[in-house]
Amino acid sequence: MDFYKTLELILEEKEVQKKFAHFSEFYRAFENKELEFEENFTPKKFTKPSYADICTTVPPQQVPKRSNLTQKEGQINLLHAVAHIEYSAIDLALDAAYRFQGLPREYYADWLEVADDEIRHFKMLETLLRELGSYYGAVSVHDALFEASQKTQTLLERMAVVPRYLEANGLDATPMILKKLKKLPKSEMIENIISNLEIILDEEIDHVKKGDVWFKYACEREGADESIYFEIIAKYYPRGFLRPNDLNLEARKEAGFSCSELKVMAKREVC
Repeated sequence: MDFYKTLELILEEKEVQKKFAHFSEFYRAFENKELEFEENFTPKKFTKPSYADICTTVPPQQVPKRSNLTQKEGQINLLHAVAHIEYSAIDLALDAAYRFQGLPREYYADWLEVADDEIRHFKMLETLLRELGSYYGAVSVHDALFEASQKTQTLLERMAVVPRYLEANGLDATPMILKKLKKLPKSEMIENIISNLEIILDEEIDHVKKGDVWFKYACEREGADESIYFEIIAKYYPRGFLRPNDLNLEARKEAGFSCSELKVMAKREVC
């Protein structure tokens, strides 16, 4: 089985269950060292996300609000939004393994492990959506994560933007969602949502850490100072770090961020 060509087929697969089944077979073959890394493979630059035929996409500001979380509609909107992040993260992890060649085997092992985690997260959330009588694709979504993958076509920029910025922002946002949920009247669904989000938050720290490791690897390989991180983020996200007062400092430190980096993000001494 060819490594890159098979990954390309998985990335382009439009049917969710087929995609997951194909990945499971592929991942098992990778772990058993049954895959061949093709030489001089040219990756595609995808023009649309794999979920294009599943979801209706709209500008981010038009995605349904996640309010009234005691009501079914609010719960569906929240679960769908997080499920979409996880589904997008599956393709981001797969694309990280597909797009960048000639790297240590540990690099590919890391991002395939992340993809496997993200599939499990998506399935957890999809189960709750179905319990509420909904499904993935029932609510409109945005393409921000897919667009980030299209913009970042070097290893250095990809590792800076996707795990160390976008996924790291989730380390800040999820605790705030959990705090809001824990103030609501208890119900089985609310407790299940909280449990799922806590699992995702804990495991996303490791995903950001993997990005940190390979960002630093890319810096060393290219002879770049690690401070280039802030130049890259300013290039793509001029507004910078949107939650300086809500940084999840402990999670970010565990994921590899230095105190000097956190000081810049928080605009104050933090550790």
